[in-house]
Amino acid sequence: MVQLGIQTTHVHMCSLGVLSMKLRVNGVERRIKSAETTPLLWVLRDELGLTGTKFGCGIGSCGACTVHLDGIAIRSCITTIEDVADSGVTTIEGLGTRDNPHRVQEAWIEHDVPQCGYCQPGQIMSASAMLAELPNPTDEEIDDLMEGNICRCGSYPRIRKAIRSLRISDEEQS
Repeated sequence: MVQLGIQTTHVHMCSLGVLSMKLRVNGVERRIKSAETTPLLWVLRDELGLTGTKFGCGIGSCGACTVHLDGIAIRSCITTIEDVADSGVTTIEGLGTRDNPHRVQEAWIEHDVPQCGYCQPGQIMSASAMLAELPNPTDEEIDDLMEGNICRCGSYPRIRKAIRSLRISDEEQS
């Protein structure tokens, strides 16, 4: 099990192996009560009502459940709440709003990326994390870094086009 600097002062055991802990989601500290091995995905969806993050495979292979953990894209279906105790979680709901969308969300709209839309929250979360770390990715880097996000509708060319439109030129980086 991956340890991410969990401080026991923030977590205590309740009866029946359920944790009562604080979890920072989309900049807001929330108190949750779930078993320590509960996948973050189910806490987000079932306990906190944040249903933008989708269940796809349950084994971290499809990317539909991607969220950010302190800015890093992770698969919430295989990450337990115990693993994220002292970290900040950002979901698709926290990335941008209808009135103030994130630049990746704007590019998705501009380039008509979604078809059915089911995988798109995970695609957007992966793309935004990638662009935060690598503002001018090559096509090969885009393909490599987005490879773990599956789109059954095959919208990959539109995804790549939207990400390309957000590349920052060398002049803009200076």
